[in-house]
Amino acid sequence: MSKQTLVFDSPSVLSVKNGLLSIVREGREEVLKAFEDIQTILIDHHSVSLTIPLLNRLSEEQITVVFCNERHFPQSMLMDLETNSLQTKYYRKQVEASLPMKKQIWKQVVEAKIRNQSRLLNELFQCGDVLQKYYDNVKSGDSTNREGIAANCYWKKLLGKDFIRDRFGYEPNNLLNYGYALLRSAMARALMDSGLMPTLGVFHRNYFNSFPLADDMMEPYRPFVDRKVLELYLAGKREVDREFKVAMLGLFYMELKRDVLTKTTASLVNVYCQTSRVVYYPYL
Repeated sequence: MSKQTLVFDSPSVLSVKNGLLSIVREGREEVLKAFEDIQTILIDHHSVSLTIPLLNRLSEEQITVVFCNERHFPQSMLMDLETNSLQTKYYRKQVEASLPMKKQIWKQVVEAKIRNQSRLLNELFQCGDVLQKYYDNVKSGDSTNREGIAANCYWKKLLGKDFIRDRFGYEPNNLLNYGYALLRSAMARALMDSGLMPTLGVFHRNYFNSFPLADDMMEPYRPFVDRKVLELYLAGKREVDREFKVAMLGLFYMELKRDVLTKTTASLVNVYCQTSRVVYYPYL
């Protein structure tokens, strides 16, 4: 049975009762759910309250909990500080990683991202081969910016020549922003599960960014989000409403499950420990 994703977008009280998750929504009777049946909880209302024992239990059960801001976008998440018994060793490996190693990791990330963009274009329009010259020629550290050049071509093929991918741009940028925010949260959790520190990036280095490594490692997964967003957009979705949120969350418990993301993060651990040189990514 697939695990559930629970969305709380109205006043609710969440707690632990008899070893189960107790849910009391405003004006409704109490509902009890087993923790082992839950994968993700999305908190999207300022009047949702959670007890401290519940937060600890959710952390112990490794249930992803995402908190949204007033614009209904994922803002933060519940993180377990003891997700991996070897995390101190892995933190040290991250800190000690050489610049050539980081450049090779980023090269693989960019190659995998462009390959998945190519596969999505082939799946939808049979024109993905236009990106082959970019993923076949990524240099160490992507010094020639194949990622940016390929992205310019990709978006024009995917959403038309007038579309500009801009965080504050016109639709479906708003839908893409939401999907990427969920992906970022999921990747940050997977990194922690593997004993890695999301704050130590290999390419992204903004001092005001809490999860630069998550931003690095999520890149090849973006086309999975793009495909789902395009599907919903073509079906008439224009706003980030409850139906859209549920559909996007479904992507993470049907296709991009935690074990898929942790295969990537576990392979990154092996690269840091120099037992492998390959970062694993699934193909679209």
